[in-house]
Amino acid sequence: MDAKTDDYPETTSGAAAKPATPVKRARPWKRYLMVSLLVAVIATLGGREAYIRYIFVYEYDARVAGTLITISSRVAGWVTKIPVSEGDAVEKGRTLIAIDDRDSALMVKQYQAQHRALMAERTRLRAEQNLIDKQTKSRYVTQLSVLNAAKAEMQSYEPQLDLAVSELTRARKLYKRKVIPKQVLDKAVATEQKLQSTVIMSQARHTASEAKLKEAEADRAELKVLDGRLGIIRAQIEELAIKIDQQKLDVSDRTIKSAIPGVVDRTFADVGEYVLPGQRLMLIHDPSKVWVDANIKETQIRKVKVGQKVKVTIDAYPEKEFTGKVFAIGNAATSEFALLPTPNPSGNFTKITQRLRVRVRVEGAEETLRPGMMAEIYIDIGKK
Repeated sequence: MDAKTDDYPETTSGAAAKPATPVKRARPWKRYLMVSLLVAVIATLGGREAYIRYIFVYEYDARVAGTLITISSRVAGWVTKIPVSEGDAVEKGRTLIAIDDRDSALMVKQYQAQHRALMAERTRLRAEQNLIDKQTKSRYVTQLSVLNAAKAEMQSYEPQLDLAVSELTRARKLYKRKVIPKQVLDKAVATEQKLQSTVIMSQARHTASEAKLKEAEADRAELKVLDGRLGIIRAQIEELAIKIDQQKLDVSDRTIKSAIPGVVDRTFADVGEYVLPGQRLMLIHDPSKVWVDANIKETQIRKVKVGQKVKVTIDAYPEKEFTGKVFAIGNAATSEFALLPTPNPSGNFTKITQRLRVRVRVEGAEETLRPGMMAEIYIDIGKK
């Protein structure tokens, strides 16, 4: 039967015994060396970590952020065209989504036709008003002149008639006293009667002139009627102009354009789909305006100041190291913005370290970073 020992090699029965070769043991100093190296490595790593924590505020709860703009429509309608796809770079003013605008365009044409008709009617009324004004104005001025002349004539004969009446009265008295002959009395009577007739005729002419002047004034009253109609048309024209502008705005709103130069992140609508006002259709962001948001513990936030330099590493680019600066520090803990509050009705309380958001602007890496990428930051707090 074969047997094995810890110190000697195997031997075969019947064979001459051979001297055994002792097994070499590890020397103690090598063990000490390995332990010393391990301790040195641990001390080095621990010292490095302690040094980093002393001169930096380190945080791995960080990610790239940006302003994601939600594209939506102000009007309802059918999507007729989406000329961009996810990932496309778009310039400011480029069409993102087109919505059927045929009905709105027809309404614009209808309102424009009504507007042109009202403008033509206004032109016609103004021409009629000018014609009536010219015709009635000359007649009114003429009749006014005739009336003034008749009035002046009537006023000039009235003193003469008064004088003739006085002379006739005096002549009659003198005739009764046989001072003047009958021929003188007859002459005074004839003069008084003639002037009486003249005054009556002038009064008649004055009355006729007044009547004709009133007729001329009545003709000019039509100008006021035309003024009223023009006022109504003016209001209708203004109302139609507003409607045209509203419909043009509706047509314009049916072509949704990018308000910024950016990148299409995601689309939520397809051609042929009916969309409603305010419905989310697309997400875009400006790649030149991204930053890193880090949630710093409240126990370290006192060390962070605006303007401090920051080293940034991105999980997507582990071989690169980016630099930046702190440009904003939150004024409230992130828990204050939670959708679900954390009340404590039971009275059991567990203290949890809160975090405040710190925003870091990364230098020269805007086109590389994408919103949502995970990051780690080292804020240089200046203790060197």
